[in-house]
Amino acid sequence: MVRSLEIRVKRLVIRALRWGLRRYAAARPRQADAEGADRRVFILLVSAWGMGGTIRAALNMAGHLAEAGYEVEILSGFRRREAASMGELPAGVKVTALDDQRPSAQPRGPARLLRTLLRARDSVLTHSRDARADELSLWSDLQLVRHLRRRRGFLVSTRPSFNLMAAQLPFPGLLTVGLEQMHLHTHSRPLRKAMTRNYGKLDALAVLTERDLAAYSEMLDGRAPRLVRIPNTVRAIAGPKADMDAKVLMAAGRLTRQKGFDLLIPAFAPVAAAHPDWELRIFGRGKDKAELEGLIAEHGLGGVVKLLPASDDLPGEMARASIYVLSSRFEGFPLVLVEAMSKGMGIVSFDCPTGPADIISDHRNGIIVPAQDTAALSAGMIEMIADDDLRRRCGAAAVETAKDYTMAAIGPRWEGLLQELWADRRAAAGA
Repeated sequence: MVRSLEIRVKRLVIRALRWGLRRYAAARPRQADAEGADRRVFILLVSAWGMGGTIRAALNMAGHLAEAGYEVEILSGFRRREAASMGELPAGVKVTALDDQRPSAQPRGPARLLRTLLRARDSVLTHSRDARADELSLWSDLQLVRHLRRRRGFLVSTRPSFNLMAAQLPFPGLLTVGLEQMHLHTHSRPLRKAMTRNYGKLDALAVLTERDLAAYSEMLDGRAPRLVRIPNTVRAIAGPKADMDAKVLMAAGRLTRQKGFDLLIPAFAPVAAAHPDWELRIFGRGKDKAELEGLIAEHGLGGVVKLLPASDDLPGEMARASIYVLSSRFEGFPLVLVEAMSKGMGIVSFDCPTGPADIISDHRNGIIVPAQDTAALSAGMIEMIADDDLRRRCGAAAVETAKDYTMAAIGPRWEGLLQELWADRRAAAGA
Protein backbone atom coordinates (compact mmCIF):
# COMPACT_ATOMS: atom_id res chain seq x y z
CA MET A 1 0.00 0.00 0.00
CA VAL A 2 2.80 2.41 0.89
CA ARG A 3 4.57 1.52 -2.36
CA SER A 4 1.39 2.15 -4.34
CA LEU A 5 0.98 5.54 -2.69
CA GLU A 6 4.60 6.45 -3.52
CA ILE A 7 4.03 5.60 -7.19
CA ARG A 8 0.86 7.71 -7.28
CA VAL A 9 2.61 10.67 -5.69
CA LYS A 10 5.52 10.36 -8.11
CA ARG A 11 3.15 10.33 -11.08
CA LEU A 12 1.33 13.38 -9.78
CA VAL A 13 4.62 15.24 -9.31
CA ILE A 14 5.73 14.36 -12.86
CA ARG A 15 2.41 15.54 -14.29
CA ALA A 16 2.61 18.77 -12.32
CA LEU A 17 6.18 19.44 -13.50
CA ARG A 18 5.25 18.64 -17.09
CA TRP A 19 2.21 20.93 -16.87
CA GLY A 20 4.33 23.73 -15.43
CA LEU A 21 6.95 23.45 -18.17
CA ARG A 22 4.28 23.48 -20.87
CA ARG A 23 2.65 26.56 -19.36
CA TYR A 24 6.06 28.22 -19.24
CA ALA A 25 6.74 27.29 -22.87
CA ALA A 26 3.44 28.81 -24.03
CA ALA A 27 4.55 32.42 -23.48
CA ARG A 28 3.88 34.75 -26.41
CA PRO A 29 6.83 35.12 -28.84
CA ARG A 30 9.13 38.12 -28.60
CA GLN A 31 8.41 40.82 -31.14
CA ALA A 32 12.14 41.46 -31.31
CA ASP A 33 12.56 37.99 -32.84
CA ALA A 34 10.03 38.57 -35.63
CA GLU A 35 12.56 39.97 -38.10
CA GLY A 36 14.50 37.16 -39.76
CA ALA A 37 12.47 34.41 -38.08
CA ASP A 38 11.92 32.70 -41.42
CA ARG A 39 15.68 32.06 -41.55
CA ARG A 40 16.27 31.08 -37.93
CA VAL A 41 16.71 27.38 -37.15
CA PHE A 42 17.22 25.55 -33.86
CA ILE A 43 18.39 21.92 -34.10
CA LEU A 44 17.95 19.70 -31.04
CA LEU A 45 20.51 16.91 -30.49
CA VAL A 46 21.39 14.65 -27.55
CA SER A 47 25.03 15.72 -27.77
CA ALA A 48 26.73 17.70 -30.52
CA TRP A 49 30.07 16.56 -29.10
CA GLY A 50 29.30 12.85 -29.46
CA MET A 51 29.66 10.39 -32.32
CA GLY A 52 27.14 8.77 -34.66
CA GLY A 53 25.20 9.12 -37.88
CA THR A 54 22.47 11.32 -36.41
CA ILE A 55 25.03 13.80 -35.11
CA ARG A 56 27.01 13.78 -38.34
CA ALA A 57 23.88 14.37 -40.43
CA ALA A 58 22.68 17.18 -38.15
CA LEU A 59 26.05 18.92 -38.28
CA ASN A 60 26.06 18.63 -42.09
CA MET A 61 22.58 20.17 -42.25
CA ALA A 62 23.49 22.95 -39.83
CA GLY A 63 26.60 23.85 -41.80
CA HIS A 64 24.70 23.94 -45.08
CA LEU A 65 21.91 26.12 -43.73
CA ALA A 66 24.45 28.51 -42.19
CA GLU A 67 26.22 28.80 -45.55
CA ALA A 68 22.83 29.47 -47.15
CA GLY A 69 22.31 32.46 -44.88
CA TYR A 70 20.26 30.93 -42.07
CA GLU A 71 20.88 31.74 -38.41
CA VAL A 72 21.47 28.27 -36.98
CA GLU A 73 21.84 27.15 -33.38
CA ILE A 74 22.35 23.58 -32.25
CA LEU A 75 20.92 22.80 -28.82
CA SER A 76 22.82 19.90 -27.28
CA GLY A 77 21.19 18.02 -24.41
CA PHE A 78 24.53 17.74 -22.67
CA ARG A 79 28.25 18.26 -23.11
CA ARG A 80 31.03 16.26 -21.48
CA ARG A 81 33.95 16.69 -23.89
CA GLU A 82 36.17 19.64 -24.59
CA ALA A 83 36.49 18.69 -28.28
CA ALA A 84 33.82 17.31 -30.59
CA SER A 85 34.20 13.63 -31.53
CA MET A 86 33.15 14.32 -35.12
CA GLY A 87 35.84 16.94 -35.71
CA GLU A 88 35.36 20.68 -36.00
CA LEU A 89 31.82 21.94 -35.45
CA PRO A 90 30.44 23.72 -38.52
CA ALA A 91 31.50 27.31 -39.09
CA GLY A 92 28.86 29.96 -38.53
CA VAL A 93 26.74 27.69 -36.30
CA LYS A 94 26.15 28.49 -32.64
CA VAL A 95 26.27 25.40 -30.39
CA THR A 96 24.71 25.57 -26.93
CA ALA A 97 24.96 22.87 -24.28
CA LEU A 98 21.78 22.74 -22.20
CA ASP A 99 23.67 20.82 -19.52
CA ASP A 100 27.40 21.50 -19.65
CA GLN A 101 28.89 18.75 -17.50
CA ARG A 102 32.56 19.61 -17.97
CA PRO A 103 34.40 20.28 -14.69
CA SER A 104 35.48 23.64 -16.10
CA ALA A 105 31.86 24.71 -16.55
CA GLN A 106 30.56 24.15 -13.01
CA PRO A 107 28.56 27.15 -11.71
CA ARG A 108 29.04 28.57 -8.24
CA GLY A 109 26.74 29.53 -5.42
CA PRO A 110 22.96 28.91 -5.48
CA ALA A 111 23.01 28.11 -9.22
CA ARG A 112 25.25 25.11 -8.54
CA LEU A 113 22.93 23.79 -5.86
CA LEU A 114 19.86 24.21 -8.08
CA ARG A 115 21.54 22.44 -10.99
CA THR A 116 22.69 19.59 -8.74
CA LEU A 117 19.15 19.10 -7.41
CA LEU A 118 17.45 19.22 -10.82
CA ARG A 119 20.11 17.13 -12.55
CA ALA A 120 19.44 14.36 -10.01
CA ARG A 121 15.80 14.18 -11.20
CA ASP A 122 14.76 12.32 -14.35
CA SER A 123 13.59 14.30 -17.35
CA VAL A 124 9.81 14.70 -17.37
CA LEU A 125 9.73 15.72 -21.05
CA THR A 126 11.75 12.79 -22.44
CA HIS A 127 9.79 9.61 -23.14
CA SER A 128 10.94 6.97 -20.67
CA ARG A 129 11.40 4.37 -23.42
CA ASP A 130 13.90 6.48 -25.32
CA ALA A 131 17.24 4.68 -25.34
CA ARG A 132 19.03 7.78 -24.04
CA ALA A 133 16.42 9.04 -21.58
CA ASP A 134 18.76 8.51 -18.64
CA GLU A 135 21.24 11.02 -20.09
CA LEU A 136 18.73 13.87 -19.77
CA SER A 137 17.30 15.38 -16.62
CA LEU A 138 14.87 17.87 -15.19
CA TRP A 139 17.69 20.42 -15.46
CA SER A 140 18.05 19.90 -19.22
CA ASP A 141 14.22 20.08 -19.52
CA LEU A 142 14.21 23.47 -17.83
CA GLN A 143 17.12 24.78 -19.88
CA LEU A 144 15.47 23.69 -23.14
CA VAL A 145 12.22 25.46 -22.34
CA ARG A 146 14.03 28.58 -21.08
CA HIS A 147 16.09 28.72 -24.26
CA LEU A 148 13.21 28.33 -26.74
CA ARG A 149 10.52 30.22 -24.82
CA ARG A 150 9.27 33.27 -26.77
CA ARG A 151 11.55 32.46 -29.72
CA ARG A 152 10.49 32.54 -33.38
CA GLY A 153 11.73 30.36 -36.21
CA PHE A 154 12.05 26.61 -36.78
CA LEU A 155 12.76 23.78 -34.37
CA VAL A 156 14.22 20.64 -35.96
CA SER A 157 14.26 17.68 -33.55
CA THR A 158 16.31 14.58 -34.28
CA ARG A 159 14.99 11.56 -32.35
CA PRO A 160 11.54 10.28 -31.27
CA SER A 161 11.60 11.67 -27.72
CA PHE A 162 12.65 15.09 -29.02
CA ASN A 163 10.01 14.93 -31.75
CA LEU A 164 7.44 14.21 -29.05
CA MET A 165 8.73 17.16 -27.02
CA ALA A 166 8.44 19.42 -30.07
CA ALA A 167 4.92 18.17 -30.72
CA GLN A 168 3.72 18.62 -27.14
CA LEU A 169 5.49 21.78 -25.97
CA PRO A 170 3.38 24.75 -27.09
CA PHE A 171 6.08 27.10 -28.42
CA PRO A 172 3.76 29.41 -30.39
CA GLY A 173 6.58 31.11 -32.30
CA LEU A 174 8.22 27.93 -33.61
CA LEU A 175 7.42 25.73 -36.57
CA THR A 176 8.34 22.16 -35.66
CA VAL A 177 10.02 19.61 -37.92
CA GLY A 178 10.54 16.12 -36.53
CA LEU A 179 13.33 14.03 -38.05
CA GLU A 180 13.10 10.24 -37.79
CA GLN A 181 16.51 8.56 -38.00
CA MET A 182 15.52 4.93 -37.42
CA HIS A 183 13.27 2.32 -39.01
CA LEU A 184 9.81 2.59 -37.40
CA HIS A 185 9.63 -0.96 -36.07
CA THR A 186 12.89 -0.68 -34.15
CA HIS A 187 11.01 1.57 -31.71
CA SER A 188 9.20 0.04 -28.75
CA ARG A 189 5.43 -0.29 -28.80
CA PRO A 190 4.90 2.41 -26.11
CA LEU A 191 7.05 4.81 -28.14
CA ARG A 192 5.09 4.05 -31.32
CA LYS A 193 1.81 4.64 -29.47
CA ALA A 194 3.06 8.03 -28.32
CA MET A 195 4.11 8.85 -31.89
CA THR A 196 0.68 7.90 -33.21
CA ARG A 197 -1.01 10.18 -30.67
CA ASN A 198 1.28 13.18 -31.04
CA TYR A 199 3.17 13.34 -34.34
CA GLY A 200 0.19 14.95 -36.03
CA LYS A 201 0.88 18.07 -33.92
CA LEU A 202 4.22 18.59 -35.71
CA ASP A 203 4.30 20.90 -38.70
CA ALA A 204 6.35 18.38 -40.69
CA LEU A 205 7.95 14.97 -40.28
CA ALA A 206 11.05 14.09 -42.31
CA VAL A 207 12.05 10.45 -42.83
CA LEU A 208 15.07 8.95 -44.56
CA THR A 209 13.81 6.27 -46.95
CA GLU A 210 10.84 5.34 -49.12
CA ARG A 211 10.06 2.39 -46.85
CA ASP A 212 9.98 4.75 -43.86
CA LEU A 213 7.70 7.12 -45.76
CA ALA A 214 5.19 4.31 -46.31
CA ALA A 215 5.53 2.97 -42.75
CA TYR A 216 5.00 6.30 -40.98
CA SER A 217 2.16 7.23 -43.31
CA GLU A 218 0.39 3.96 -42.50
CA MET A 219 0.97 4.31 -38.76
CA LEU A 220 -0.35 7.86 -38.63
CA ASP A 221 -3.30 6.92 -40.86
CA GLY A 222 -4.45 10.34 -42.02
CA ARG A 223 -3.14 12.16 -38.93
CA ALA A 224 0.33 12.76 -40.35
CA PRO A 225 1.69 16.28 -40.66
CA ARG A 226 3.46 17.21 -43.88
CA LEU A 227 5.46 14.01 -44.49
CA VAL A 228 8.63 14.19 -46.59
CA ARG A 229 11.61 12.00 -47.45
CA ILE A 230 14.98 13.72 -47.05
CA PRO A 231 17.96 11.33 -46.82
CA ASN A 232 20.92 12.01 -44.59
CA THR A 233 24.05 13.36 -46.19
CA VAL A 234 27.72 12.49 -46.22
CA ARG A 235 30.40 15.02 -45.51
CA ALA A 236 32.93 15.88 -48.18
CA ILE A 237 35.74 13.36 -47.72
CA ALA A 238 39.19 14.31 -48.93
CA GLY A 239 42.11 11.97 -49.54
CA PRO A 240 42.69 9.01 -51.81
CA LYS A 241 40.05 6.56 -52.96
CA ALA A 242 39.98 2.95 -51.77
CA ASP A 243 42.91 0.76 -52.75
CA MET A 244 41.20 -1.82 -54.94
CA ASP A 245 44.28 -4.06 -54.76
CA ALA A 246 44.22 -4.17 -50.95
CA LYS A 247 43.24 -7.60 -49.66
CA VAL A 248 41.22 -6.02 -46.86
CA LEU A 249 37.53 -5.96 -46.07
CA MET A 250 36.32 -3.58 -43.39
CA ALA A 251 33.28 -2.75 -41.31
CA ALA A 252 32.67 -0.04 -38.70
CA GLY A 253 30.15 0.85 -36.04
CA ARG A 254 29.18 0.41 -32.41
CA LEU A 255 29.87 -3.08 -31.11
CA THR A 256 26.22 -3.80 -30.40
CA ARG A 257 23.63 -6.26 -31.67
CA GLN A 258 22.24 -3.71 -34.15
CA LYS A 259 25.41 -3.70 -36.24
CA GLY A 260 25.38 -7.49 -36.69
CA PHE A 261 29.09 -8.12 -36.26
CA ASP A 262 28.09 -11.36 -34.53
CA LEU A 263 26.68 -12.35 -37.94
CA LEU A 264 29.60 -10.99 -39.93
CA ILE A 265 32.32 -12.90 -38.07
CA PRO A 266 30.84 -16.39 -38.69
CA ALA A 267 30.01 -15.33 -42.26
CA PHE A 268 33.67 -14.53 -42.80
CA ALA A 269 34.83 -18.05 -41.90
CA PRO A 270 34.08 -19.50 -45.40
CA VAL A 271 35.68 -16.38 -46.92
CA ALA A 272 38.88 -16.95 -44.96
CA ALA A 273 38.91 -20.62 -46.02
CA ALA A 274 38.57 -19.68 -49.70
CA HIS A 275 40.87 -16.64 -49.57
CA PRO A 276 43.28 -16.99 -46.62
CA ASP A 277 45.35 -14.01 -47.80
CA TRP A 278 42.47 -11.59 -47.15
CA GLU A 279 41.62 -10.05 -43.76
CA LEU A 280 38.61 -8.39 -42.15
CA ARG A 281 39.00 -5.28 -40.00
CA ILE A 282 36.14 -4.22 -37.73
CA PHE A 283 36.41 -0.74 -36.20
CA GLY A 284 34.30 0.23 -33.20
CA ARG A 285 33.73 0.20 -29.49
CA GLY A 286 30.84 -1.06 -27.42
CA LYS A 287 29.48 -3.50 -24.92
CA ASP A 288 29.71 -6.59 -27.17
CA LYS A 289 33.49 -6.51 -27.59
CA ALA A 290 34.18 -9.57 -25.42
CA GLU A 291 31.45 -11.58 -27.15
CA LEU A 292 32.87 -10.74 -30.58
CA GLU A 293 36.40 -11.63 -29.48
CA GLY A 294 34.98 -14.98 -28.38
CA LEU A 295 33.40 -15.54 -31.80
CA ILE A 296 36.70 -14.76 -33.53
CA ALA A 297 38.43 -17.38 -31.39
CA GLU A 298 35.60 -19.90 -31.77
CA HIS A 299 35.84 -19.78 -35.57
CA GLY A 300 39.63 -19.83 -35.62
CA LEU A 301 39.84 -16.39 -37.24
CA GLY A 302 42.36 -14.79 -34.90
CA GLY A 303 44.90 -14.28 -37.67
CA VAL A 304 42.53 -12.76 -40.22
CA VAL A 305 39.81 -10.87 -38.30
CA LYS A 306 40.97 -7.80 -36.39
CA LEU A 307 38.73 -6.05 -33.86
CA LEU A 308 40.12 -2.53 -33.76
CA PRO A 309 39.22 0.61 -31.77
CA ALA A 310 36.91 3.21 -33.30
CA SER A 311 39.04 5.25 -35.67
CA ASP A 312 39.34 9.03 -35.76
CA ASP A 313 40.28 8.64 -39.42
CA LEU A 314 37.71 6.26 -40.89
CA PRO A 315 38.17 7.70 -44.42
CA GLY A 316 41.87 6.89 -44.14
CA GLU A 317 41.05 3.32 -43.12
CA MET A 318 38.68 3.06 -46.09
CA ALA A 319 41.50 4.17 -48.38
CA ARG A 320 43.57 1.24 -47.10
CA ALA A 321 40.86 -1.33 -47.87
CA SER A 322 38.93 -2.40 -50.97
CA ILE A 323 35.61 -3.84 -49.73
CA TYR A 324 33.12 -2.52 -47.18
CA VAL A 325 30.63 -4.89 -45.52
CA LEU A 326 27.40 -3.73 -43.85
CA SER A 327 26.04 -6.50 -41.61
CA SER A 328 23.45 -4.52 -39.62
CA ARG A 329 20.18 -6.02 -38.45
CA PHE A 330 18.57 -2.61 -38.92
CA GLU A 331 19.53 0.95 -39.74
CA GLY A 332 17.89 4.32 -40.14
CA PHE A 333 20.03 5.43 -43.03
CA PRO A 334 23.58 4.01 -42.97
CA LEU A 335 25.76 7.05 -43.62
CA VAL A 336 28.92 5.01 -43.23
CA LEU A 337 27.78 2.94 -46.23
CA VAL A 338 27.48 6.06 -48.38
CA GLU A 339 30.87 7.27 -47.13
CA ALA A 340 32.39 3.94 -48.16
CA MET A 341 30.75 4.32 -51.58
CA SER A 342 32.16 7.82 -51.93
CA LYS A 343 35.61 6.28 -51.46
CA GLY A 344 34.95 3.86 -54.32
CA MET A 345 34.85 0.69 -52.20
CA GLY A 346 33.26 -2.55 -53.32
CA ILE A 347 30.11 -2.87 -51.20
CA VAL A 348 28.51 -6.02 -49.78
CA SER A 349 25.45 -5.40 -47.62
CA PHE A 350 22.48 -7.01 -45.95
CA ASP A 351 19.15 -5.69 -47.20
CA CYS A 352 18.29 -4.64 -43.67
CA PRO A 353 15.54 -2.19 -42.85
CA THR A 354 16.13 0.56 -43.84
CA GLY A 355 18.48 2.28 -46.26
CA PRO A 356 20.58 -0.23 -48.22
CA ALA A 357 17.84 -1.03 -50.75
CA ASP A 358 17.45 2.71 -51.44
CA ILE A 359 21.16 3.05 -52.13
CA ILE A 360 22.44 -0.21 -53.63
CA SER A 361 21.55 -1.51 -57.07
CA ASP A 362 22.63 -5.15 -56.94
CA HIS A 363 25.75 -5.93 -58.98
CA ARG A 364 25.81 -2.38 -60.36
CA ASN A 365 27.24 -0.39 -57.42
CA GLY A 366 27.48 -3.18 -54.86
CA ILE A 367 26.07 -6.53 -53.81
CA ILE A 368 22.96 -6.68 -51.62
CA VAL A 369 21.80 -9.91 -49.99
CA PRO A 370 18.80 -10.87 -47.84
CA ALA A 371 18.85 -9.52 -44.31
CA GLN A 372 20.60 -11.73 -41.71
CA ASP A 373 21.34 -14.42 -44.35
CA THR A 374 24.92 -15.21 -43.35
CA ALA A 375 25.41 -17.78 -46.14
CA ALA A 376 24.43 -15.16 -48.70
CA LEU A 377 26.71 -12.62 -47.04
CA SER A 378 29.60 -15.09 -47.28
CA ALA A 379 28.84 -15.69 -50.95
CA GLY A 380 28.66 -11.96 -51.61
CA MET A 381 32.03 -11.32 -50.01
CA ILE A 382 33.63 -14.22 -51.90
CA GLU A 383 32.19 -12.98 -55.21
CA MET A 384 33.43 -9.43 -54.61
CA ILE A 385 36.89 -10.75 -53.73
CA ALA A 386 37.15 -13.23 -56.61
CA ASP A 387 35.85 -10.96 -59.37
CA ASP A 388 38.34 -8.12 -59.66
CA ASP A 389 36.43 -6.54 -62.56
CA LEU A 390 33.15 -6.56 -60.61
CA ARG A 391 34.85 -4.97 -57.60
CA ARG A 392 36.28 -2.15 -59.69
CA ARG A 393 33.07 -1.56 -61.67
CA CYS A 394 30.95 -1.46 -58.52
CA GLY A 395 33.45 0.86 -56.83
CA ALA A 396 33.34 3.32 -59.71
CA ALA A 397 29.53 3.25 -59.83
CA ALA A 398 29.38 3.66 -56.05
CA VAL A 399 31.28 6.96 -56.30
CA GLU A 400 28.59 8.30 -58.64
CA THR A 401 25.79 7.07 -56.36
CA ALA A 402 27.33 8.79 -53.34
CA LYS A 403 27.11 12.15 -55.12
CA ASP A 404 23.32 11.98 -54.70
CA TYR A 405 23.78 12.09 -50.92
CA THR A 406 26.02 15.13 -50.59
CA MET A 407 24.79 18.28 -48.91
CA ALA A 408 24.92 20.04 -52.28
CA ALA A 409 22.30 17.56 -53.53
CA ILE A 410 20.16 17.23 -50.38
CA GLY A 411 20.54 20.66 -48.73
CA PRO A 412 18.14 22.43 -51.13
CA ARG A 413 15.40 20.00 -50.03
CA TRP A 414 15.74 21.27 -46.47
CA GLU A 415 15.65 24.86 -47.64
CA GLY A 416 12.57 24.12 -49.76
CA LEU A 417 10.75 22.46 -46.86
CA LEU A 418 11.43 25.38 -44.50
CA GLN A 419 10.30 27.90 -47.10
CA GLU A 420 7.09 25.97 -47.76
CA LEU A 421 6.27 25.70 -44.06
CA TRP A 422 6.83 29.41 -43.55
CA ALA A 423 4.66 30.26 -46.55
CA ASP A 424 1.91 28.03 -45.14
CA ARG A 425 2.10 29.82 -41.80
CA ARG A 426 1.87 33.23 -43.45
CA ALA A 427 -1.07 32.09 -45.54
CA ALA A 428 -2.86 30.73 -42.47
CA ALA A 429 -2.21 33.96 -40.54
CA GLY A 430 -3.65 36.01 -43.39
CA ALA A 431 -6.70 33.79 -43.80
